[in-house]
Amino acid sequence: MPQHPPRSFDDLVAEGAAVPTEGWDFSWFEGRATEQRPSWGYAVSLAGRLAEATAALDIQTGGGEVLDFALGRAAKAPALTAATEGWPPNVAKATALLRPRGTVVVAAPEDAALPFADGAFDLVGSRHPVTPNWPEITRVLEPGGTYFAQHVGPRSVFELVEHFLGPLPAEQSTVRHPDHERAGAEAAGLEIVTLRAERLRIEFYDIAAVVHFLRKVIWMVPDFTVEAYEDRLRALHDRIGAEGPFVAHSTRHLFEARKLHHR
Repeated sequence: MPQHPPRSFDDLVAEGAAVPTEGWDFSWFEGRATEQRPSWGYAVSLAGRLAEATAALDIQTGGGEVLDFALGRAAKAPALTAATEGWPPNVAKATALLRPRGTVVVAAPEDAALPFADGAFDLVGSRHPVTPNWPEITRVLEPGGTYFAQHVGPRSVFELVEHFLGPLPAEQSTVRHPDHERAGAEAAGLEIVTLRAERLRIEFYDIAAVVHFLRKVIWMVPDFTVEAYEDRLRALHDRIGAEGPFVAHSTRHLFEARKLHHR
């Protein structure tokens, strides 16, 4: 079988920079990067919760892909389903995807109050919220209602982040820590039912995958542009060529919490 010559740095970077970043679909990475998935299977588990819910809210739904999958797998859908999203391109994408399922998508900034009445939902879910607003989550849950979500944990993909930014201060290791999030949830009036954490392997096979990842997951290297980080990108391209896939690790935790009746 003929061997194809390695693709150039400029060619790969141009490809990674050109791929659209809307939505939360990661299918482009097929063959370019791999990420181990948490053992609990959040989207399938969410489907089971939706089948038992009367009114459900998905916070920071992205392009609606996870909620759409879960609704498609649920034995029955809640009588009412809503979702919030703050980024306009994703609002449009989520609306197109979820409206046929009878789900309304509300444009709401991620740091704003949730635009719903007190006790409006018996299930609130979220996959990878930027920062959980515990008082607002608690407020929109009815007493006895459930928050069921998968969060990004501390130091997620830090091997890649520190390649570009250098060593980060020690206090960065506590950001998104499940113990801190547990304390915030409990202070807001939630009782923790389940809190599980896992560390998962990620491999990047070429620099195009790195570029696309950093453009899509913008909080990893907040000021990332190809021009600003060309030297670090080129060094990583050469490293992958010499050593093989770049390995990093993501952290995830599964939250299940119940609103206390006396709050």
